[in-house]
Amino acid sequence: MKTAWIYPFIIVGGMLQAVGAPMNGVLLASLQNKWLATAVSFMVVTFFFIVMFLIQPTPLPSMRDLAHMPWWAPIGGLVGAVQVYAGLTLVHRVGAGPFMGLTVTAALIASVVIDHFGWLHMPEHPIHLGRVAGVALMVGGITLIARF
Repeated sequence: MKTAWIYPFIIVGGMLQAVGAPMNGVLLASLQNKWLATAVSFMVVTFFFIVMFLIQPTPLPSMRDLAHMPWWAPIGGLVGAVQVYAGLTLVHRVGAGPFMGLTVTAALIASVVIDHFGWLHMPEHPIHLGRVAGVALMVGGITLIARF
């Protein structure tokens, strides 16, 4: 992927995430069972990525790559499933704006801490006044969105 497309792709991904939660909420309303709705949502995603893998099956990891993979790396999808489940079951209770605002703000706060300590093999980016101010503005913004 060329560098010029990185930020627009991330922005589109964020926009799609905003519509994904209400779509999953309607899926739950239609299927009635939260576990079935979550499974259907992930079956669609799994099918899509299996097809993509079949279209482009290389590169494949070596045994050395697998041996050096941290134990927690494969559970990233399960961590993401918590967000899908939350959207599926809660977006209609709080609204799409507050739901996404809380999601993004919570993710931002956690990301600043992860960056500060260099957790999960991330390069360290120390917390400083500018980052704290950014977090405070996000908290203020979501407070306004949720309140009004």
